[in-house]
Amino acid sequence: MDVGFADQSVIRRLLRESKTWAFVGLSDNPNRTVYDQAQLLQSRGKRIVPVHPAAGTVLGEQGYTSLAEVPHPLDVVGVYRRAEHAGEVVDEAIAAGAKAVWLPLDVIDEAAAQRAFDAGLDVVMNRCPAVEWALRR
Repeated sequence: MDVGFADQSVIRRLLRESKTWAFVGLSDNPNRTVYDQAQLLQSRGKRIVPVHPAAGTVLGEQGYTSLAEVPHPLDVVGVYRRAEHAGEVVDEAIAAGAKAVWLPLDVIDEAAAQRAFDAGLDVVMNRCPAVEWALRR
């Protein structure tokens, strides 16, 4: 993995300075990892944006069926889809004008990460926001 996609200064900055995180794959199922991650970041003051085909309200926030439907700027897009679908989500994040993409543990797509980086986005890949948050304490 390219060390640039796990740059500690980028991770720290995204966790500290970002305000709005879209979680692609977030539904109202509390048994999913994405739900836990979104809930944690929401409890740390981040605004979360659920993005899921069901587009329901999750953790009190309005859901959207795609990143293109989100009517406000996104600081970070968390890609909580299987790795084979990550590239499509990353491309949508680029098109939506997101500032960063975060691919969590085991969601690895080097080509998609490079496309995001080349488009000027910050990229974190194969890292868990909860673990990284705990390391920043």
